Amino acid sequence: MKLLRHVSFIGNKFTGIVSTSYQFGICDYSTSKQSSPAEYCVDMVRTHDYENFLCTLLLPNECRTSAFAIRAFNIEVARVQDSVSEVTIGQMRMKFWEDTLEKIYQNDVPKHPVAMELYRAVKRHKLSKRYLKRLISVRANHLITSTYPNIEAMESYAENSVSSVLYLMLECSGLQNVHADHAASHLGKAQGITNLIRSIPHNAQHRVIPLPQDVLVKHSVSQEMVVRGSREKPLRDVIFDVACRARQHLDKARSLSSDVPKSAHVIFLPAITIDSYLEKLQQSDFDVFDGSLQQRNNFLPISLLWNKLRLKY
Repeated sequence: MKLLRHVSFIGNKFTGIVSTSYQFGICDYSTSKQSSPAEYCVDMVRTHDYENFLCTLLLPNECRTSAFAIRAFNIEVARVQDSVSEVTIGQMRMKFWEDTLEKIYQNDVPKHPVAMELYRAVKRHKLSKRYLKRLISVRANHLITSTYPNIEAMESYAENSVSSVLYLMLECSGLQNVHADHAASHLGKAQGITNLIRSIPHNAQHRVIPLPQDVLVKHSVSQEMVVRGSREKPLRDVIFDVACRARQHLDKARSLSSDVPKSAHVIFLPAITIDSYLEKLQQSDFDVFDGSLQQRNNFLPISLLWNKLRLKY
């Protein structure tokens, strides 16, 4: 319970919300003195990615702040698509982050709290630029087309958008291990595919269908069925097929645990959140529009802490 209170204290410490103004992703941070760049990043992750916020809180002190910077950067580029109505504007915002990343590696950092914190992380841990670039490029491509011709395309998106974050986390921890990289690849694919399943109710409202076209065709499910929130068996069969692929990647990542350094296990705690959602999805008979799937798991903090203590993921 002492550790649980400590986690709660950390989470409550950074509750200040920064008032910012944006233009093409540029934050006028000079007008806001309510929090430091580090606190800004923590609050962004807490607000927009709560489950990964809990997982990141449990990382060792030496890499926690950098991990929040990486996740905040990932959120910034991921939110571009939802925050614009025109592809051109989205591309301009992506260009801002592309230029910002170049400047970070040239020691010329814009006065944006996320950029400032990411610069500190890059310098402290010598983070690989290619993984950060992937986080931008995969979302930039998504602005043009957000459809997946097959489940392999979903896996590729998940690898670039989620596994890349885990690779950067491993670098923050100073871990260079082929088994850890292998597990990160599979876990990222599992989480990325699960995230796409979870996003269906929200995306359907905007007539965006993040499901593989070949699986939709296989079960004779039209995009209109998804848009109107069908709870019929054909769509549930589609969700079952996609969820099975996420489960396969999760199981593979866990099967590698004996070869993964123990210090990396805490980085892979998102496996607990994936498993929790997939279990609930199965209990709902793969009805992705079941309201219970949108409810927060109040036992998740305890489960994450327990698995950290057990060195399990």
